[in-house]
Amino acid sequence: MTVLLLRLAGPLQAWGSASRFTRRTTENAPTKSGVLGLLASAEGRPRGSDLSDLAALRFGVRIDQPGTRVKDFHKAENGDTGRVMPLSDRYYLADAVFVAGVEGEDELVRRLHDAVGAPRFLPFLGRRSCPPSRPLLFDESLTDRPLHEALREAPWQASPWYVRQLGRTASATGAPPVPEELDLLLDCPPDETPDFSLRDTPVSFDPRHRQYAVRGVRASHVSAPPRQDGAPPPHDPTSHLRRATRHDPTSHLRPAPPHGGPETAGSAGDTSLRTARPASDAS
Repeated sequence: MTVLLLRLAGPLQAWGSASRFTRRTTENAPTKSGVLGLLASAEGRPRGSDLSDLAALRFGVRIDQPGTRVKDFHKAENGDTGRVMPLSDRYYLADAVFVAGVEGEDELVRRLHDAVGAPRFLPFLGRRSCPPSRPLLFDESLTDRPLHEALREAPWQASPWYVRQLGRTASATGAPPVPEELDLLLDCPPDETPDFSLRDTPVSFDPRHRQYAVRGVRASHVSAPPRQDGAPPPHDPTSHLRRATRHDPTSHLRPAPPHGGPETAGSAGDTSLRTARPASDAS
């Protein structure tokens, strides 16, 4: 088995599992359907494609920086028709950072790793309006350690400003400069009792009839591992999109014959394409 870890960091994230109609909520951590949707889009899978191989992956997430829940009072209007869409409340997680992981067969997981590095479609954090602010992959993203061990030992991915904030709080209260524990959420084995359940295992992303199955989740805590030093690198989420082959629209035009060579269609000796002289010019 191989594990792929993803760093999910952005100004806004939204991971809904029970959003309906005009109330679009978010869970406190990435959902399995949201992360598998990101991987499927990176591979360029159509929405109606089979997801059984992805759904079979074991999933887990570590909350490195919980963020703040915010609400957006959302109003939208079709600029062409003037049709006003229903007013809605959309909830987001602001300034959150997570490490999400999937575990499965080596060939599949490595293929997903390569797809994330050169995605077919732009990755986003739950909603299309939420692009990542840092690279999804990091040095320890691909590992052969078990999922729970990989999530327990991966470097702490919190933002520098969050670490400084914890440091100021620690100096004022005498608390540790880093959180003692991070929340860890893992797929619950079938023979164990889950701590809670979510309907977020994708069966189909077909927009005509989206389907999700229920999965059990086990919640635990892990000690905060050391954090990688240095500021995060600048990140453009579009920089690794797979580019279309460069196209020269003139590349298939027939080259002109050498000067003095035989005449071809459209040349001076070809009367079939010669423009007729206007009657007024006749002499």
